[in-house]
Amino acid sequence: MNHLQKTLAAAAACAALLLTGTACGSANSTDGNANGKTQNTITVVASINQWGTLAKELGGDLVEVSSIIHSTNVEAHDYEPTTADVNRLHKATVAIVNGADYDSWAVKGAANGKATVVNAAEAGGKKDGDNPHVWFSANVRTKTADAITAAYREAMPAKASEFAKLNKAWQAKEHELEERIDKNKEATNGMTYGATESVAHYLADDLGMVDRTPTGYAQAAANESEPTPGDITQFTNALKNKRISMLIFNPQEANETTQQITAAAKKANVPILEISEQMPSSYDSLLDWMSAIVSAIGHTS
Repeated sequence: MNHLQKTLAAAAACAALLLTGTACGSANSTDGNANGKTQNTITVVASINQWGTLAKELGGDLVEVSSIIHSTNVEAHDYEPTTADVNRLHKATVAIVNGADYDSWAVKGAANGKATVVNAAEAGGKKDGDNPHVWFSANVRTKTADAITAAYREAMPAKASEFAKLNKAWQAKEHELEERIDKNKEATNGMTYGATESVAHYLADDLGMVDRTPTGYAQAAANESEPTPGDITQFTNALKNKRISMLIFNPQEANETTQQITAAAKKANVPILEISEQMPSSYDSLLDWMSAIVSAIGHTS
């Protein structure tokens, strides 16, 4: 897929907003050396690239970070880790997992090793059964960043002050993003949306948006089961009757049912915003990606 600027231009022509990047590389390619702790660096392994990029920002040159999954072609829910993946988690000094049943394979693999484990969901007060897409939550991002910094300080106490500076710099960027969210909320507060899968639930909530996805459809999507014909009809009617102002579509969960929903949105001239679960390769950091999504939502309000 294209970068955001090209995507928005294309979207204007078809009454949809697209926000995914081209998926490239395999799930197992790395962002750094994960073969163990090297001199003067901390070896960090993240289950997904969202947290991997955050880990790198918080550690700078003092860390070597790799992410097991960093492709929008790979489903973290259903991912089957290789022996090499498990070994990377075992050998890491710090392992970062998402939690909330999103990457159970990584949670289990990290627990069986010697790494200090940062569980993002737990850091942000979420638990198994909650919406697992926690990187979209400002609170979870902030709490996870602090947990990562604490793990770095434990692994390399002599560099505690440097880690504190990196954390402060990142938190300033997060604060800027949250200020943008608050400003955009003036326009998005109360804005209705539907979602083919609840990938951006936390961000939409931060923006004051109202989820009008039919309950039956939403539950089926969360359980990775098929919605009933009645659920689908209820969804398409809500789009047709403009009870939904925007449709959020996760292309990583595309199927015949989502094709019906997106087709109904296009026919009703309801803007479509594509948001993948994995961070597209066109973004260098989690906050850049979040900022782009906030901008895209703002264009529809």
